[in-house]
Amino acid sequence: MVSPIVSTLLAGGGLLCLGWGFHSRSDSRGLVAAAGWVLMGAHFTSTIESYIAIWDTVLIIMTGAALPVGIALARWEMNGYSSGEDEDALVWFRGMVLWAGLPYMLIDRVPWLNVLAIWFVAWQTTLFMRWSGGGDIQLGETTVSLADGSEVAWADWEGNRWFMFEPISEHTFHTELLNANGESLGINFVLACTALQSMIIFVGAVVALKAPWKRRVRALLVTIPTIHILNVFRNAGIVWLHGAYPGWEWLGLDMFQFAHAYLAKFVSLGAMFLMALILFELLPVMHQHVLRLMQPIIGPKKKIQTTS
Repeated sequence: MVSPIVSTLLAGGGLLCLGWGFHSRSDSRGLVAAAGWVLMGAHFTSTIESYIAIWDTVLIIMTGAALPVGIALARWEMNGYSSGEDEDALVWFRGMVLWAGLPYMLIDRVPWLNVLAIWFVAWQTTLFMRWSGGGDIQLGETTVSLADGSEVAWADWEGNRWFMFEPISEHTFHTELLNANGESLGINFVLACTALQSMIIFVGAVVALKAPWKRRVRALLVTIPTIHILNVFRNAGIVWLHGAYPGWEWLGLDMFQFAHAYLAKFVSLGAMFLMALILFELLPVMHQHVLRLMQPIIGPKKKIQTTS
């Protein structure tokens, strides 16, 4: 499989190419964007090994399909380059991936930002659980998982806290949860628990859109706080289920594994779908772009006129 450093280079190169394709007015922008789609697809597919290790079926399918989808988008870009016409929906999609990918990579690869995001969401989850009566849960120590499998406290870590070219381990930084007696619950908060991936997709989609700025700001104010609050509920629910049903098991999965990998993911996808419907109502042009991108799969390739 591809090493983490190569995967990072693929992502960086892909974002640079898509950035050129979105912001440049050069005649070659479609050609450069085509290379960006292939690089981004290769990056996501290169991460499939980590999801196979934990057998996350949903993410295995999504990452496995990333490279074929990237190649299909590249072919679409090449057709547009040959005809000399840019597809508006495809240009928007370049900007969406660019402005979602760059902030996420920044937080993921800057340890200070990574730890701050984890701590912020973990703290709000424990606060909600105490307030709602779900349990007297407290934050434990934030630790760093090293490449050799050992762990060290964040305060004692001697690595570079301003930039990390590649992850040290699968979940480099994590904050432990404790019960009222100070004993570990066996649950750690990592960056994936912050719903940053979900929120940043909506940020990229709205920022890249050619629409009045007031509408875009309104859309962000409606969706981002809502996703954050729902994620806090999600996290609290998983922690509560883990403590309330310690002996529960189904097909070899305990309650935490089932709630985290399947139940919560199903609910999250439903919430994302509802948020998308809200955005489509606030920003109809986004709906038109999405329909156009889906037409090669679900319908005839008719050009949809986009309006703001």
